[in-house]
Amino acid sequence: MFSSASSWLPQARLDPLHLDWLTTAGIEVAILRLDQIDPLISGNKWFKLTEHLKAADQAGAKGIISLGGAHSNHLHALAAAGKRFGFATVGLLRGHPQPTPTVNDLQAFGMQLHWLGYGGYRARNEAGFWEPWQARYPDLVAVPEGGGGMPGAKGCVQLKALACRQLNDLGWTDYDAWWLACGTGTTLAGLVMAEAGEHPVYGALAVPDDHGVAQQVERILAQAGVNHSSYELFDASRGGFAKVDSTLLEFIEQTEQASGTPLEPLYTGKALLALKQQVEAGKFTPGTRLIFIHTGGLQGRRGFSSET
Repeated sequence: MFSSASSWLPQARLDPLHLDWLTTAGIEVAILRLDQIDPLISGNKWFKLTEHLKAADQAGAKGIISLGGAHSNHLHALAAAGKRFGFATVGLLRGHPQPTPTVNDLQAFGMQLHWLGYGGYRARNEAGFWEPWQARYPDLVAVPEGGGGMPGAKGCVQLKALACRQLNDLGWTDYDAWWLACGTGTTLAGLVMAEAGEHPVYGALAVPDDHGVAQQVERILAQAGVNHSSYELFDASRGGFAKVDSTLLEFIEQTEQASGTPLEPLYTGKALLALKQQVEAGKFTPGTRLIFIHTGGLQGRRGFSSET
């Protein structure tokens, strides 16, 4: 069950990204296609889950309980993993029942759903929140929203090796930095841990500053004993989580047509647009080589596109 799940190590291609604005600036970007690791258990979400699954296995648990919204990539990956590897999953959802494509999948995968409303969901970080749920589901291990925290970051450490073993295929001997979208900061923290100061990691915030991403990253790095600050965060939220505008949507459409790489507007689209803005502002010198992480999330486009 958990042992077979936690031992699964998917592979992801590292592909060159050819776009006019990169060529003009003399910047090379390779994109780590985590969106392609699996049809259902996609993106960085799997890597954030692996250490949680190991902990559940060691605890003798029968499943996982976690949180997310009606379009949650994290819950989608968790529910799909539970169905494939045979462990129980329970999802605590923000808001009130709504039949999104993601929610329909969660139910089809066998996840037990509980809708908390909005006030109930805001209480998720308060002391004692988990007590009634752990009493109700004593055989399940609780995983934070998005698979965050130290276990999630430890699972993302392996992303460096996943990319580096493919550098020769690009004709690269090295790279200069990472660029990725940040929702909780967990994946970024894992990369900073993996790099140990060797290469900087740049995070494009898909959420506003008041979501506490910087503080979360610092907490994880402090737990890991990392005392360097080889990372930088940029506001890419465009006014708030899930906020989109015509500039972003046009950029995504043009980029998909030019590169053939699918994006979504909540994370990868915002992150790549933020990179374009920084490149055009002269953040990187010509000849810079960056690894951009495609964090997946494409399943969430289904419900989102129907709302925009």
